[in-house]
Amino acid sequence: MPKLLDLYAKYGIKATFFYTGYIAKLYPEVVKMAANLEHEIGSHGKSHLKENGFDIMPYEKQVKHLEYSKKLLEDISGKQVISFRAPALRVSPNTATALLETGFRIDSSIASQRFDFFLSFGSKKKIKFLNAPRLPYRTNRNNIFIRGQSNLVEIPPSATIIPFAGTTMRIMPKITSYHQKILHLEAKLNRKPVVFIIHPNEIIDESYEPRIIKRRSDNVIAYVLSDLLRAKLKTKNLGENALPLYEQLILYYINKVYTFTTMQEYVSLNEGKISNL
Repeated sequence: MPKLLDLYAKYGIKATFFYTGYIAKLYPEVVKMAANLEHEIGSHGKSHLKENGFDIMPYEKQVKHLEYSKKLLEDISGKQVISFRAPALRVSPNTATALLETGFRIDSSIASQRFDFFLSFGSKKKIKFLNAPRLPYRTNRNNIFIRGQSNLVEIPPSATIIPFAGTTMRIMPKITSYHQKILHLEAKLNRKPVVFIIHPNEIIDESYEPRIIKRRSDNVIAYVLSDLLRAKLKTKNLGENALPLYEQLILYYINKVYTFTTMQEYVSLNEGKISNL
């Protein structure tokens, strides 16, 4: 975490840090570290357990998890929490309603045109990503996947079939260098913000730690791809190797004169434009 914060400080970047309630309760100091440096604090749900996916939880349980994580993060950080990103990007249409009911105003879970196949848990339900709007939009109150007139703004994480994220940056750095150029061209054409996902633990070398691979699916293909293969790939370029890769990516966008903002800042700066994007 300190290395990631130092990198952001080096270039004057403010980011949105999404924490699960589990991590926030276990390590409240990592929430305070980001909050004290004026980064935005967002909710990442209660935990990353597969049974806590928002695509399978009943509505009432979604509300309870959102209320729990929001209050916990606000108590720790002393800041209002209005942004959400679902664990593993797993959401249901009615997650929009649950977010609005619990005081959230921004979501960043719908990775438009991202196709994970079996490489992430809940990937079959993420087929809806392929038809989701690509530019930021106000969601329908009852369906997070479509445009509407609600007070919930969706800011899609960047993807072009493959995710634009720390994992792909580490596994396929050359492809990521081309990907960032494609996303830059898109941003020039239609002003779509570039949203990159990275986890602080990617800056930590965990390759020497024993890894317990839990089987999350009875489907053999899903088990081989999303559990066995994914677990092996996720250790590539962890730790010190990830930091220069990420710095190169940041410098690419700095050289293209991008403004780096938090989720809240982006919505504040573009409030009147989002409905027309």
